[in-house]
Amino acid sequence: MSTPRYFPPELIQKLDGLPELALDCNYSWSHRADEIWHELDSSLYQQTHNPWLVLQAASSSRLEGLANDEIFCRKLKDIVSEQRQSLAEKRWFQTELQQSTQMQQVAYFSMEFGLSEALPIYSGGLGLLAGDHLKASNDLGLPLVGVGLLYQNGYFRQAFDHDGNQIALYPACDTGDLPICPVRNDKGEWLRLQLHTPTKLWVRVWQAQIGRIKLFLLDTNDPVNHPVDRCITTELYGGGLEHRLSQEILLGIGGWRVLQAMGITPDVCHLNEGHAAFLVLERARDLMAENDLDFKTALAITRAGNLFTTHTPVEAGFDQFSPHLIRKQLGLYAQKLGITIETLLDLGRNPHSTEPDLPFNMAYLAINGSASINGVSRLHGEVSRRIFSPLFPSWSKYETPVSHVTNGVHVPAWDSMEADELWTHLCGKNRWSCDHGNLPEQFNRVTDETLWNLRAKNRTRLVKFVRDEYARELNVHTNIPESEQQDLIQRLFDPNVMTIGFARRFATYKRPNLLLTDPDRLVALLTNPERPVQLVVSGKAHPADMPGQALIKAWHHFMRRPEIRERTIFLSDYDMITAEYLVQGVDLWINTPLRPWEACGTSGMKILVNGGLNLSELDGWWAEAYRPEVGWSLNGLESQHTDAEQAETLYRLLENDCVPTFYNRDGAGIPRRWLGMMRESMAKLTPYFSANRMVRDYTSRYYLPLAASYRKRVKDNAELGHKLVRWLKHIDEFWPKIHVDNVVAEHQDNQYLFRMHVYLGELTAEDVRVELFAEAPQEASFSVQPMDIEQALAGAVNGFIYTTRIPATRPITDYTPRIRPFNPDCFLPLEASYIFWVNMLNCMFSISCDNCEQ
Repeated sequence: MSTPRYFPPELIQKLDGLPELALDCNYSWSHRADEIWHELDSSLYQQTHNPWLVLQAASSSRLEGLANDEIFCRKLKDIVSEQRQSLAEKRWFQTELQQSTQMQQVAYFSMEFGLSEALPIYSGGLGLLAGDHLKASNDLGLPLVGVGLLYQNGYFRQAFDHDGNQIALYPACDTGDLPICPVRNDKGEWLRLQLHTPTKLWVRVWQAQIGRIKLFLLDTNDPVNHPVDRCITTELYGGGLEHRLSQEILLGIGGWRVLQAMGITPDVCHLNEGHAAFLVLERARDLMAENDLDFKTALAITRAGNLFTTHTPVEAGFDQFSPHLIRKQLGLYAQKLGITIETLLDLGRNPHSTEPDLPFNMAYLAINGSASINGVSRLHGEVSRRIFSPLFPSWSKYETPVSHVTNGVHVPAWDSMEADELWTHLCGKNRWSCDHGNLPEQFNRVTDETLWNLRAKNRTRLVKFVRDEYARELNVHTNIPESEQQDLIQRLFDPNVMTIGFARRFATYKRPNLLLTDPDRLVALLTNPERPVQLVVSGKAHPADMPGQALIKAWHHFMRRPEIRERTIFLSDYDMITAEYLVQGVDLWINTPLRPWEACGTSGMKILVNGGLNLSELDGWWAEAYRPEVGWSLNGLESQHTDAEQAETLYRLLENDCVPTFYNRDGAGIPRRWLGMMRESMAKLTPYFSANRMVRDYTSRYYLPLAASYRKRVKDNAELGHKLVRWLKHIDEFWPKIHVDNVVAEHQDNQYLFRMHVYLGELTAEDVRVELFAEAPQEASFSVQPMDIEQALAGAVNGFIYTTRIPATRPITDYTPRIRPFNPDCFLPLEASYIFWVNMLNCMFSISCDNCEQ
């Protein structure tokens, strides 16, 4: 454990646990130690939300004074004791699963992590999701470590010029002010590793603590490195393709090397997007050296413990690199794998494509090195199956091996103090650390009056934050006298007015300006004297995304209209602190992406626990969550409607339903219908769309099965791994020799009989499954019926007659027999994508009734 600079040694014992509290990022949701940091320096803590910086900035005399303050020391001792007890107690994993599984460790790799504004190594939704994954894993007691990169300048900070043009700023960051500490080896030395991809690169390792979860962060800003290499970890998503490739090599290859140096050998590696896909190569290489294996066998073994989660709804969103760049950066590395660079390139390409010199796709590499793939919502799972179907061209679109786990948010990190108190009173302190059980029933005991008071308090806090931010902007950009400033500030927003929030990354597909389609109509909505509305907008556009920046500029120009200046604000430099106030304070959250381009979207989930309602496109998570009782939706049919038509739907919903529902009060001043929706949304949606449920889903559906599969393949000197590679080679060699004849389909007594002769050659009946496949286009589903061996074919080697009978409930021509490989220990079709479809054009149909369909 590190101690702050200038921390007097004699105070370490008296203030025992103070550095420990400051370095644990659980302060971002557990506020038990807030009073400690406020007592040290309330102003600095309020501005930075960084206890470690507050502790660093404290003077020796201030610390000595607190060390001699009995009340402070007693308070500190109690808080530290409670914290340590919390870390030691058994949680969901220990009580429900640990005794029944051999899984020891999961490693979660991500390009960014949104843990706290004190550690700015995130840009948006992907990082916030990763941060929430670690936080929920801590709550559930999951044995998990995180692996990422430490960016010296993080993501850009946002400012604007006088005309509303976005300015990207990269303020210098002192790593000593971040809540991290160097990782030390057994000798007490800073852990530094050397990579050779392709130059000698020294990598330093840091550690962030999230409760019981460790996050290891890699950094190349070592003075012994070349200046170019020192800059690899300068910025998140900065630089060109070569810079991005260097970062992804560092994350995947370097990240695995760090775990090995720490003595950590995970059963499961979870790739949060394709950025970390080089991990699958290094994990295989490590097993090669350990067990004297060739690369193909090692990859077959290790892929059993790899999970790839894709967050990308369009193929163009995957990182792709030119073959020339891959050859330059990884040519020598391929030799260490014992393969040619062309073999390595093929792992990142579609093997069925005939295009020459295809780029290297990181998502394809992740798929070729993983046993499971998932999207991040039900709709995104469907989209991803369509995106990746070219890798499995012979299989039906329903069987492309991509499932889904819908994202969730770490509820304690996003709830307001009042919301936390309410949920604790109704549902108990440990409600997010276990199975959700009967949370909806428990929560529904709350009264309408209590819910309405919660909204009022949350909204009031947001109004104060908006005014404080506006005051800061006035101080920086104007020379208005203080008295006039105060007058402007107090007139901005009203704590009793319906507040709408709209905040996200500004990109064209997110359609952040759909609400601006008819500016005059929006003005009328905002300035209605009977039912006024106030609007908070925030968000960044990537520095290279000029169309996205133009959308932000349009909002700035709109907000200059004098009649709405007291009703609207664009909060600059959207970050986690701003997001917290927004999701806690808004009454209605608007989201208008172009369906199905929002893979999941989690911003709208964050308002649930605080009692906000959603008005959103039926995309991502809202396509699963929406019911009229919990919010409002656009129609989700962009292919049939223009943006102007969708904007009309949005305005109509706001004018005729959302706003009137908020202001339709009874004699007690309570909007009963609004609160009915609010109650239903909070009780039913909050538990399900939580990171608690998400991490439990990942554990039961992926982590535990993959860990068991990996251990099975690697045990006994990788006996099963060798066996599988031989089996796959056997399938490769003899699959083309399968042939079928004498295919008959008969209608008999309200049943269909299918029979055919199958000649497997050198393959056995145990190597295949013979099935009858039927698609149900109207239902977007399919059915598979096994065909069984009726008898062996006389005089044939591995020749059999296969038959099956099924009810005659649909046209007989809907059915097609097929043959596919089968091995209970193999991931199909990921590891063997062969499939033999029987041509029914020459089939002998025998119809034995007059009214059946042919």
